[in-house]
Amino acid sequence: MKTLLLSLATLLFPALGWASGGGGGETLDLTTHTVGILSLLVFVTAYAFVMAEEVTHLRKSKPVLLAAGIIWAMIAVVYASHGMPHAAEVAIRHNFLEFAELMLFLLVAMTYINAMEERRVFDTLRSWLVSKGFGFRQLFWMTGILAFFISPIADNLTTALLMCAVVLAVGGDNDRFILLACINIVVAANAGGAFSPFGDITTLMVWQKGILDFSTFFALFIPSVVNFVIPASIMHFSIPDEQPTANEEMVVMKRGARRIILLFLATIATAVSYHNFLHLPPVIGMMTGLAYLQFFGYYLKKTYNKDVMDSGEHADRMDPALPFDIFNKVARAEWDTLLFFYGVVLAVGGLGFIGYLSLTSEVMYTDWGATNANIMVGILSAIVDNIPVMFAVLTMMPDMSAGQWLLVTLTAGVGGSMFSIGSAAGVALMGQARGKYTFGGHLRWTPVIALGYGASIWVHMLVNEYYFSIPAVGG
Repeated sequence: MKTLLLSLATLLFPALGWASGGGGGETLDLTTHTVGILSLLVFVTAYAFVMAEEVTHLRKSKPVLLAAGIIWAMIAVVYASHGMPHAAEVAIRHNFLEFAELMLFLLVAMTYINAMEERRVFDTLRSWLVSKGFGFRQLFWMTGILAFFISPIADNLTTALLMCAVVLAVGGDNDRFILLACINIVVAANAGGAFSPFGDITTLMVWQKGILDFSTFFALFIPSVVNFVIPASIMHFSIPDEQPTANEEMVVMKRGARRIILLFLATIATAVSYHNFLHLPPVIGMMTGLAYLQFFGYYLKKTYNKDVMDSGEHADRMDPALPFDIFNKVARAEWDTLLFFYGVVLAVGGLGFIGYLSLTSEVMYTDWGATNANIMVGILSAIVDNIPVMFAVLTMMPDMSAGQWLLVTLTAGVGGSMFSIGSAAGVALMGQARGKYTFGGHLRWTPVIALGYGASIWVHMLVNEYYFSIPAVGG
């Protein structure tokens, strides 16, 4: 992570001293110790492999999992040699608890998304858009607007893949339309995910940490709209003013699809209610919501044979091979993303325990100031994934107003749009539209996207001025 490299310029502290740890016990300052420097190099090397995933085809979870294990093993050895054999264990358990809460939350959300995908909810939407015979410019705006409004409920990655499938289905050989539409989808999905706790892993992390209330995130709606609309308005004039060939393919949702959508919304309501009214972790509400889907899956499974024997109204909506199985949906979760998240949380947590994040926080949030630091977080998110960047900020826990926490949530969410490698949505679409949506093609429009990035920050400072004068909930 580039932010952590800032600490290399501040390695003028004593080689090995005592410091007060965040958990109230004694910790060692290992920032200039051999283990500290080696840990930093291990993390940077692992993240270089993550960024090269498109070239090496090595899944991003593998290098960070290894890096996390190596970093904490080295830390444990040093602490054991100083008569504190359980200090590393206590620290890593704290990091692991944070990961477990977020992982289970994401697992439930992914299971619902996979269930809706299996019930052909997204295929039906794609089929409807393709069959309507919209022009390229209409489709450019429709896919962008849908990406903007679907990603806060689902997530930006799933939304981007869905809209890209529409673009590829109607784009044909028009590579210019496909490129511009994919860029627009990435920007829209990331912008839409920034104003909802469910839209992106980074917003979820901030909400679960208790820093901002659920409703407070919606203050980012107008800045997010600006972030999406400005680049889209400029790209609009480069879209071919042509009509694609209409496609008459029709897809019908399977039995229970609408009820699963309602159950997902009920699950979100349960998570929010548990957190706001019962003061329980949101993950408890999400796991309760998973039970909703499990019981409904049981109903679908028990009534499967009866419906197959029914007349054509239901028969064409059924999977001819297998009935609905909830555990198949769990198995199809994005395990590479979840394991990558584990590696990042543990590795960044280890670097924080060593002392690097304290140094980085001192440089960024004291010397630069909160606003400049939070703008830089978004720029860093365009180079590396926003997950480690945001987790580092949350580990630093700088003393900021609610407005500044909203700012860093916005920049971490939308900053990745500036480069195609800066977000999961961009990386996924480079694979889905291989050869048509490329890093170089996206890079040509980076100045336009950066204009939207800057404008969204300015609008946030303007319309959300009130939040800069009040403290964050958990700050």
